[in-house]
Amino acid sequence: MTDPIRLSKRLIELVGCSRREAELFIEGGWVTVDGEVIEEPQFKVENQKVELNSDAKADAPEPVTLLLHKPAALDADSALKLITPGTLSVEHSYGKRPLKGHFLRLEAISTLQANASGLMIFSQDWKILRKLTDDRSKIEQEYVVEVSGDMVAHGLNRLNHGMTYKGKELPKVKASWQNETRLRFAMKNPQPGVIVQLCEAVGLKVVSLRRIRVGGVSIGKVPEGQWRYMTDKEKF
Repeated sequence: MTDPIRLSKRLIELVGCSRREAELFIEGGWVTVDGEVIEEPQFKVENQKVELNSDAKADAPEPVTLLLHKPAALDADSALKLITPGTLSVEHSYGKRPLKGHFLRLEAISTLQANASGLMIFSQDWKILRKLTDDRSKIEQEYVVEVSGDMVAHGLNRLNHGMTYKGKELPKVKASWQNETRLRFAMKNPQPGVIVQLCEAVGLKVVSLRRIRVGGVSIGKVPEGQWRYMTDKEKF
């Protein structure tokens, strides 16, 4: 029997890499101990079989942005707890290697309307955080709104051109019917409660709200309660 040593030290002995390279290999999910991926350089090993994946790269993991289909009942803190390797959308999991580091230091950005479900954004990337903070007044968001009641005459036209309701000036939006009970709203930086107010102003009551898009990024076919990685090709 040998005394337990750090996994990073064992890897250095095995492949002759530097300490920093060993840490990057391990944190990148490229090292297994008895066939199990271990991502902690300080993990202690004895006589277990340690292997380095043949495709391994000693690169620091890139910061990630995760897109969650949030259930309506959850707040941001509760929604964040949904994001685990097990809730990654199966349809979007191919070719992805969720790492423990992907779930650390995530910040919620681009606040949803109250009681809304749909696209919620969590990111580690300062460029994304800055974009959605500094340019929030310029980035369009899209909601699907389930409604009840009968729209007043010329209601759609009023929504699209702006109006005053209960002494408050409401913004003009891009509104259209998706079907007999669902409206689509597209607008920039919607203020809290504004979609409910817009609907009330034309005689409708909001049954549910779901955000489907922020800028050029949509939630797509991710099931409620699951998430996917934002791709390099997507832009807000």
